Amino acid sequence: MIQLKTMLNCIDNSGAAIVECALVVGQKRHASIGDRFVAIVQKQRGATDAGMGVASAANKVKRGDIRHAIVVRTKKKVQRPDGSVVRFDDNACVLISKAGDPIGTRVNGVVGAELRRKKWSKILSMAPMHA
Repeated sequence: MIQLKTMLNCIDNSGAAIVECALVVGQKRHASIGDRFVAIVQKQRGATDAGMGVASAANKVKRGDIRHAIVVRTKKKVQRPDGSVVRFDDNACVLISKAGDPIGTRVNGVVGAELRRKKWSKILSMAPMHA
């Protein structure tokens, strides 16, 4: 259940570590696994307190960037059609372009199998495992 101001972990290698939900795209309610939302990058991966070093040169996004993202894990329980219930340890997302292509080239960690029903097969193929 992702809504306005929710903080999520970014689990791809786009350069963002933590993003904040600014708007759920296409619906007036909360977002669940497989839903698209507008995200603001709050924390950059690999950024140090001394300043932006060599590590930030490879990052595709930086702090303050506004991008679209897909929810891949939620702490809220999700019921599946077979009756099973799945719940993850954190809220996580993957950044995408407006066209729907993932910004990163890798996904670190598990993603929900609900992405298959929502037609996000590109993200599923990059993930090491789906639950």
